[in-house]
Amino acid sequence: MNDAHVAELVRDATAAPSMHNAQPWRFRYSRGSGDFRLYADFDRAMPHSDPDARALHLGCGAALFNLRVAAANAGCHPDVTLLPDLGDTALLATVRLIAPRGDDVALALLHPAIHERHTSRYPFTETEIPAGLRTALTDAARQEGATLSFPSSWHLRLVEELAEDARARDLTDRDRQAELERWTRMGIAEADTATDGVPDYAFGPRQRGGRAPMRDFSGGRPTADLGSTPFENDPHLALLSTDGDRPRDWLRAGQAMERVLLLATLEGLATSFSTEALEWPDLRWPLRDPVSGTGCVHTMLRLGYGPKGPTVPRRPVRDILTIED
Repeated sequence: MNDAHVAELVRDATAAPSMHNAQPWRFRYSRGSGDFRLYADFDRAMPHSDPDARALHLGCGAALFNLRVAAANAGCHPDVTLLPDLGDTALLATVRLIAPRGDDVALALLHPAIHERHTSRYPFTETEIPAGLRTALTDAARQEGATLSFPSSWHLRLVEELAEDARARDLTDRDRQAELERWTRMGIAEADTATDGVPDYAFGPRQRGGRAPMRDFSGGRPTADLGSTPFENDPHLALLSTDGDRPRDWLRAGQAMERVLLLATLEGLATSFSTEALEWPDLRWPLRDPVSGTGCVHTMLRLGYGPKGPTVPRRPVRDILTIED
């Protein structure tokens, strides 16, 4: 595989979502073995909002899944080993490209969605998501070892209340606000030249009513006026969880999350995240399955029909990829 092809695969990988678009990943490729190595970039961690680096691992897991999709689209099977060296906590996975297998077709079909998927912080319609599509999304998560559930009734109200509680806490937490400011890009000069973070044009309009849990990326700072508008009264939220809560589980959850997002994108859904409640341990715990009382929730997705989000900046491949002999 030539270097240009390697760079293209990594470009696809890094279209993945990550908390505050911090893009906390690095890749190494060995020409000799033909292996990719995925590393966490802990310089891009958020010690107050993500103290155990769980969200960082989710983002890296999403990038790993995109690499798998890109490899399958290129006619290779991605043979993945998670956490291959327990003595190196930054080395999250190795990927060896081998002869294709039959199950690679399903991965390759997701490839068109990699660069179409963008986080949308706009209102969605109240249109119901068809039951068949919900089942397909649930199956997509299950293929990666995770559970996707759609809270309803009193559980949905509880989820919304927990998200609102977290949002109120964030407004008075100076350390978390400082992290938010570090990863937001304000004003034309900064937003148009940044290679990471969330630019102000992607904040979405100010929320005026509705129960959809939305993060205020402005943190009360003046921003470009995108107006204000009501959001959904009955948002379609989905919780993604695994049985365990260790780095390996986080990486699996990140891959499941991206598989769900890519399939949702192909099926015409707009997607975004609501993770504030997950950033407070005492609020994250009540999000688990109310029937069994088990499962560790890793992310909350907001799904629906509405405007697609704008493209946000990405770091140049040359900054995150090292190619070795």
